[in-house]
Amino acid sequence: MNKVLTLITFLPMVGILLILLVPKNNKTLIRVLAATFTGLQVLIAVWIYINFDSGTTSMQFREQYKWIPSFNIEYFMGIDGLSVTMVLLTAFLSFICIFASWGINKGVKGYFAMFLLLDTGMMGVFCSLDFFLFYIFWEVMLLPMYFLIGIWGSPSRVEPDGKVRGGPYAAIKFFLYTLFGSVLMLIAMLVLYFNVDIDPNTPGIQHTFNMLHLMDQSLHTGVLNDFNVRLWVYAALFVGFAIKVPLFPFHTWLPDAHVEAPTAVSVILAGVLLKMGTYGMLRISFPMLPDAMKWEYFAYGLAILGVINIIYGAFCAMAQTDLKKLVAYSSISHMGIVLLGMSGLTSLGMNGAVMQMFNHGTGTAMLFLLVGVIYDRAHHRNIDGFGGLAVRMPIYTAAMSLAFFAGLGLPGLSSFMSEVFSFLGAFGSEMFNLKAITIISTIGIVLTAGYFLWTFQRMFLGELNPKYKDLPDINGRELFTIIPLGIIIIFLGIYPAPLLNLMKTSLNELVEVIKAADPILLGLQ
Repeated sequence: MNKVLTLITFLPMVGILLILLVPKNNKTLIRVLAATFTGLQVLIAVWIYINFDSGTTSMQFREQYKWIPSFNIEYFMGIDGLSVTMVLLTAFLSFICIFASWGINKGVKGYFAMFLLLDTGMMGVFCSLDFFLFYIFWEVMLLPMYFLIGIWGSPSRVEPDGKVRGGPYAAIKFFLYTLFGSVLMLIAMLVLYFNVDIDPNTPGIQHTFNMLHLMDQSLHTGVLNDFNVRLWVYAALFVGFAIKVPLFPFHTWLPDAHVEAPTAVSVILAGVLLKMGTYGMLRISFPMLPDAMKWEYFAYGLAILGVINIIYGAFCAMAQTDLKKLVAYSSISHMGIVLLGMSGLTSLGMNGAVMQMFNHGTGTAMLFLLVGVIYDRAHHRNIDGFGGLAVRMPIYTAAMSLAFFAGLGLPGLSSFMSEVFSFLGAFGSEMFNLKAITIISTIGIVLTAGYFLWTFQRMFLGELNPKYKDLPDINGRELFTIIPLGIIIIFLGIYPAPLLNLMKTSLNELVEVIKAADPILLGLQ
């Protein structure tokens, strides 16, 4: 298929058009249409996986057309080993989330239309190779996520401390944080555009948004020849992507968004949207400004911020009594491992970081789905309000056990391999001495085991709370969303090669590009 990336990106838009033609009272047909088009997306993702050549570093399934010729803006799509893993994750989780949203009864038509628009935005980010096109898709995601949290999230309420909370508050906070990051990204993008010339000797506009050209250091001109300017451009991109990760201290929007959002939206938020921050660093910041990334203050700063995320996120998770907020803070902690793995600039660490992006996406998706299951039955998420659920809900308990043990990195489950690779990669870095930082970060492993096991004890062990003696166990539709995730967690924990083989060639090439960059050799100091 020559247009496979266009097809997998814009297929949900066809679903939106059909949904808009369906009467709003026909809720079942609307849900079926959403499931059908995300299901077709999964089939295309499987085709991409089968036909993907993992032995090459070149972009595959390329589509390149002139879009706005007067500014050299192109419709340029393509994927490599880094992006193909995110394409697979996005398609799979989007399909699962449609079934997790089956119980949505408020504004069904609008909800599924917005969800499919979000799907298109996410997929476009991972497939774009033109920075302008990338930015368009990045901004497209903002609108549906704002409405999904604000309209279909929790209603506004006044907390005992007098503060207003709820979906609208969380949506505005998410929007403002992300918009601030987008403005910084736009500024950096324009600096790159006006200071990268395809061929300065050819008449006409030679500036470009083509990411492959922006990565070519020999095409950098003008202010980009000043190393200090490159540092500022890198810093602007870094903050823009750090907000999405989210990296401390830009993380405060995340717990609010998770707690107030519907279950399926929380799954997409943690499973895919957080990965866009680290993906942006690996796709844009690192290869376009590799010498700036290697500046010791940025390199050590990334590692230190990663450790802060790991330990601070774990302590915050341990302090929570709301199960959903606990999982939200655990995401902050686990994304810190991704940042630590990236900071060492080693092949092992980089592969571990991207593996962790994928594995965290599946593991945290399972956790949020299971949180939604218990909330639908008990109508609260207070950890201390349960007790002894293992007696009443054995299947649910087994599923939650698997999700918890995957989250704490138990050997034999997927997160163990990616976490080990990330820690070893940072510890063995030849460019930077990250040994002490890595040793400190391992405190997070103990803390993670502590809050997950303590939560399990309070919710599932001991005597059954009489209030929940008639609580029904997990049902078939819910198992349909959870079992595939459990299978992936176990399979990749035992045999991670299929995932690792997809990415290693592209990531090893990225490491070599960064290693070769030298501010002195480039004449930038």
